[in-house]
Amino acid sequence: MEYSIHGQGITISERTREYVEKRTRKLDRYMPDLRDVRVDLSETNARNVTKKYAAQITIRDARGTILRAEERSEDISISIDAVVDKLYRQIRKYRGKQQRNSRAGGEKFIVGDPLPIEEAVNLEYEGHTQDIVRRKRFPLSPMSTEEAIDQMELLGHDFFVFFNADEEQTNVIYRRHDDNYGLLQPEM
Repeated sequence: MEYSIHGQGITISERTREYVEKRTRKLDRYMPDLRDVRVDLSETNARNVTKKYAAQITIRDARGTILRAEERSEDISISIDAVVDKLYRQIRKYRGKQQRNSRAGGEKFIVGDPLPIEEAVNLEYEGHTQDIVRRKRFPLSPMSTEEAIDQMELLGHDFFVFFNADEEQTNVIYRRHDDNYGLLQPEM
């Protein structure tokens, strides 16, 4: 398992680094295929002092499943504790869905690893110059719409791009304002 701890607006002391590793050490017991743990710690100049420190943890397993959790509080240690607890709950939820699917004879879904490629591109649009400052490339793995919704929920995103195994085409699932889902199916 590979650890990476990053700080934004905060200097990460050796004590903080050891605390993060101690709190996240047991993650691989609950997700045995765990490959990567990324911890992002930040301090913001928020007006609300109780939300000053943020801790975000993103984990990836060998099958490409990504789980992410974020918490904010008035102390960095409290934020780390809260985000780790939240991540354990997400892992239990994910493992429960995985076990229900395997008992029901359903296929387990596999989500590919994103392969980020960052480059800037200048675009002229109605006299304004816009930059594409980040591009992401990622492999698409076949999955059902339900599996795509599960992966979107696990990531905490509002949309998810996937290869629809039923339709044999790339689709986008998204959360609507009324808390239902929408499915974008391109036509050529």
